[in-house]
Amino acid sequence: MARDARVELDWAGGLNSFRLGWGELARLQEACDAGPFVVLNRLQAGMWRVEDISSVIRFGLIGGGLDPAKAMKLTRDYVEARPPMETLLLAEAILSAACFGVSDEMLGKAKAADQGSVSTTSRTESSGSPPSTEPEPS
Repeated sequence: MARDARVELDWAGGLNSFRLGWGELARLQEACDAGPFVVLNRLQAGMWRVEDISSVIRFGLIGGGLDPAKAMKLTRDYVEARPPMETLLLAEAILSAACFGVSDEMLGKAKAADQGSVSTTSRTESSGSPPSTEPEPS
């Protein structure tokens, strides 16, 4: 995964690069007659149209660097010739990455992971008061 919302996913017999850049999102919008968030919402809510799934995957392949004719062939063979539910999650993943970025792109996560172990003890734990979870003496 890269900072440009590109995702590498195992699909159609190999590792494929998918990316919906600005141009691909505009073409998706035109093909689906809806904006990217509307299409994403339809995919997630189960209100999708078959064109939502196939268009996201096809334009994602093109944006990922695949020749448009090859992208169309893969889409016909592995999306349109199969039940839609087989590629629904793939389409969601591609469009989510385009709209929100990918999880490893979140700034600050790497910095937080490199800081080593951080104590979660509060200052009151070193006080003379007994911890509140200990039972009272009988």
